[in-house]
Amino acid sequence: MDQTHSDTDVIQDLRDAIRECSNRGLLAATKWASELLLAVPAPKRRAQLSKQTSTFSTSTPVKNRSPHLSMSFVDQSPNLTPILPQLSSQPSARHPHAPSLVSFHHEPNELDIQDEDALTSARICFEAKEFSRVSALVAECVGPAAKFMSIYSRFLVSEHSANLEWHKYDDTRRQPFEPMNTAIQELLQEVVNETDSWLLLLKAIFLSRLSRREEAVESAILSIAGFPWNWSSWVLLTSCIKDSEELTALLPLLPLPLSHPLVQMFQLKTLNELQTTSDNEISICDRLLGYEWFPGSLWLMTQRATAWYHLHDFAAAEAQFDRILQLDPHRIDDIDVLSNILYVTNNRLKLTRLANDFLAVDKDRPEVCCLVGNHYSLRAEHVKAIKYFRRATQLDRTYLSAWTLMGHEYVEIKNSHAAIEAYRRAVNVNRKDYRAWYGLGQAYELLNMHEYALHYYQYATALRPYDVRLWQAQGMCYEEMGRLREAVECLKRALIPADPHEITINLLLAKIHRDLDEHAEAIAYHRRVVEVCQADLRPVQDYAKSSLEVAAYQLKIPDGDLLLAQDYLERVASSNAEDVVRAQEMLKAVNLAMQAKLSSAATTAGLSDAAQAMYEGEAQELPPSGDAGTNGSQDGNEREEKKI
Repeated sequence: MDQTHSDTDVIQDLRDAIRECSNRGLLAATKWASELLLAVPAPKRRAQLSKQTSTFSTSTPVKNRSPHLSMSFVDQSPNLTPILPQLSSQPSARHPHAPSLVSFHHEPNELDIQDEDALTSARICFEAKEFSRVSALVAECVGPAAKFMSIYSRFLVSEHSANLEWHKYDDTRRQPFEPMNTAIQELLQEVVNETDSWLLLLKAIFLSRLSRREEAVESAILSIAGFPWNWSSWVLLTSCIKDSEELTALLPLLPLPLSHPLVQMFQLKTLNELQTTSDNEISICDRLLGYEWFPGSLWLMTQRATAWYHLHDFAAAEAQFDRILQLDPHRIDDIDVLSNILYVTNNRLKLTRLANDFLAVDKDRPEVCCLVGNHYSLRAEHVKAIKYFRRATQLDRTYLSAWTLMGHEYVEIKNSHAAIEAYRRAVNVNRKDYRAWYGLGQAYELLNMHEYALHYYQYATALRPYDVRLWQAQGMCYEEMGRLREAVECLKRALIPADPHEITINLLLAKIHRDLDEHAEAIAYHRRVVEVCQADLRPVQDYAKSSLEVAAYQLKIPDGDLLLAQDYLERVASSNAEDVVRAQEMLKAVNLAMQAKLSSAATTAGLSDAAQAMYEGEAQELPPSGDAGTNGSQDGNEREEKKI
């Protein structure tokens, strides 16, 4: 099937999604679909409208469309089959238990048509956030859309009540880790046997809130099979996935092929949530942002910027966010990620300007509160930063970044108990975020509870096995506990993904090996420090101590490399490092040792020359003839005497 037909299907599916999600009050999904539709090039959207108009003008009946995007997504053309690295060892065939797509009828349900007036009024109340009125407005309706709105509105009302009750216990020990919504079990019973894709979404939400994760995943997949372009179902599925291995196992169970753009966007979203992105995710973003798909999608640009942020390519991530703000200066979504980047790069001026700009846009968005908190944190005003991070959690208690950053601020002011509480809230929101586990380790280390700290560091390392900081923190914790062998192993693991120009870990390893009386290994790491610093043209102060350690070792051992020691010491002695005096004294010792070595070598060489000359002189005095045996015996005796 040609690309034009594929474009038409995508555009029509997005328009259907906007209408259907909006009719049911799923505002986040409606917003996502509408922005994605606008990202499709305008000529393609106009061509689809023209085709639709010509279809109506010929009086051809509208056919029921299937949500299959088209068979072109299964086509093996190179530009339609980008696969993530996690899928490389995975067969592309769908799992035999994967649900099939259900045909989506473009025409409104007959029961929904009868309920249209009530549904319109209920939808207006939804948009005005008057959720408690919706259930009464659709009480007489019998269609599936009305049932969805009734149950969904009651769920939102019960969530609001539970949150209000929960916040009554703020900053007290009586406050549970999360609000207790007792209405969920009752609401679940109303949808437990439903097959409508929208009601299956509600079922998945309720099951997820009751920690019945496997059942929630099943219901979310069935909901996707009924209406794939409902982004809320994909977001819920993302929240149920614990790691990238689980994602890989789940992909064959989806009712769509792996090359489908929805599946790829789901993978991007999930891997960014898990903070396990790679360069392959960047290439997926690049492909989907190509002219063939959604070249103007700010959501995809944000996913690409977030992936760069997790890959620690802060310059590329900041440049991408600058491009997003250039296209939409008032876009608040994910602005907190940009604030994190500016904080890490210590860009105080830009962060301050950004905070002022977005406070004027909407001061009651959690992302803006997080942005302002980072602004105050960078200025070392930690109490003010805590105030804004707390405000963000009050606006959205599931806002993971705010809980984690609040914990960091409490660590800065040495309030370990408050930091532990904040990190525990973060872990309770999302156990997949390594930063909260790492923060817990730091907080317990401040309390000198190294066993606890080690436990949390290990949990963080399991989530992010190639993070240098986590292995380094674990190694230092082992060192504090006196378990030096384990410390060495952890620090060696930290060196694997570390920057080749890194010296801190090498210095730690040198210190621990010295404590273990393994001086040769310690000196090897000190030499590495000196070589890296000299290659990077760093000041002598950065490697002066390592230079002295290497020189002292070469002086101590037999046949030490005195020339190397002399070179190292001369660099330190001619600098303004604090070890200049010691370096000058050691340099004198090295010079004396070199002179002694030269004198010894010269003496040995002189004795050898004298012996040779004596031997040659005696050989010349020998008679030309005589008893060979006697002469040989005399010559041998004389040589033995000379040796003595």
